Amino acid sequence: MKITFLGTGTSTGIPYIGCDCEVCTSTDLRDKRLRSSIHIEVDGKSLVIDSSPDFRQQMLRANIRTLDAILFTHEHKDHTAGLDDIRAYNALLKKDIPIYARLHVLEQLKREFAYIFSEIKYPGIPSIETHIIENKPFLIDTLCITPIEVIHYKLPVFGFRIYDFTYITDASFISDEEIEKIKGSKVVVINALRKEEHISHFNLAQALAVLEKINAPQAYLTHLSHHMGKHAITSTELPSNVQLAYDTLVVEME
Repeated sequence: MKITFLGTGTSTGIPYIGCDCEVCTSTDLRDKRLRSSIHIEVDGKSLVIDSSPDFRQQMLRANIRTLDAILFTHEHKDHTAGLDDIRAYNALLKKDIPIYARLHVLEQLKREFAYIFSEIKYPGIPSIETHIIENKPFLIDTLCITPIEVIHYKLPVFGFRIYDFTYITDASFISDEEIEKIKGSKVVVINALRKEEHISHFNLAQALAVLEKINAPQAYLTHLSHHMGKHAITSTELPSNVQLAYDTLVVEME
C-alpha cells in the first residue's frame, strides 16, 4: 500500500493574505499546506479520500493519472469543493468516477453540484457513479473498507480503515466502540488542528491521548492549522512514533 498526503492543512491552515505569522512566512515547504486529502494505492486501486478545493492542484502535483473512487468523510466544503475537477478523469479514463458517501453527504453534494446530478447532462460536465455507505464495512470490487464514525462537534463524520491503515479527519470525539475498530492498525492518521482547544477538532494533546489508546506503531497528524506552529519546531515535541504529516509525504506499507 502506498499512501500520499495530498494536503494536510485546513481553510485556516493555508497562508492568509497579509498574515506575517511564522508559519505563513516560513520557507520550509512542509509548512505550505493545502486542504486535507489523501491518495491510497492498494490492490491495484487508486483511491482518494475527499476532493478538497485544491483537488486539481494536488492531483497534478502528485502526478496521479488514474482514479478508481473518491471516498467522502463528510459534506463540508473544504472536503468536497473539488468534485467538479474529476471531469478530467472522466475524459482521460472514459468512465464514470464512483463516489462513496453516506446519504446526507450525497444529498448535500446534490445541492452544491446540482448540474452533475441533473437528468439533463450538459456536455463535458463531471460524470459520477454514486454509492451510499453506512457505518459498516463495504467493498470496492474485492477491497474491503471499514468506516470509522467520529464526531465533528455534533456532525457524524467517517474515517476509513483499509487493511492496517486508518485515516481520520475532522474529529473532536471518538467513542470507545469506534476506537476498537482502529486498534491493530499499523499506521494511523488523525487530525490535530492546533495546540489550543477547539470546539470541533482535536487539539494536539487530545489527538495524542487518542493515539495512546490506539497504540499504533506509527501515527501522523493532519488537518493542521497555522496555529500548530512550524513543522520543524512542533515535530520535536512529539512522541517518537508520531509525526506531523506534510503535503507530498509518501508512506509505504506492506
